[in-house]
Amino acid sequence: MSHAQYIPLLIFLVIAILFPLITLAIARFFRPSKFSKSKLSPYECGIEEITEARENFNVRYYVVAVVFLIFDVETIFLYPWAVKYRALGLFGFIEMGIFLLILIFGYVYAWKKGALEWE
Repeated sequence: MSHAQYIPLLIFLVIAILFPLITLAIARFFRPSKFSKSKLSPYECGIEEITEARENFNVRYYVVAVVFLIFDVETIFLYPWAVKYRALGLFGFIEMGIFLLILIFGYVYAWKKGALEWE
């Protein structure tokens, strides 16, 4: 095995190291040296901040977000099933029915436990 086979790898490695360094150097040359107070603030929407950026949120927001993610990710499995519906036949239909029953049961359980209530 000759060392000439490693030349493309060496060239790639050199480019991979030099590209970010050169890009950062060019960006440093063009960026402003001083930033305004508004650029250093956590929000740049043009509105003066009223409270601190690290404000505590009600835990219900997180619960609803997690419930949404769980059910959203699970319903993604419906798409491949719908694409291959005819190929799967009755077995696939029964399996998806069981899957949907589990999904509906989890939704009803979360609803009965009050995870979706805002009182």
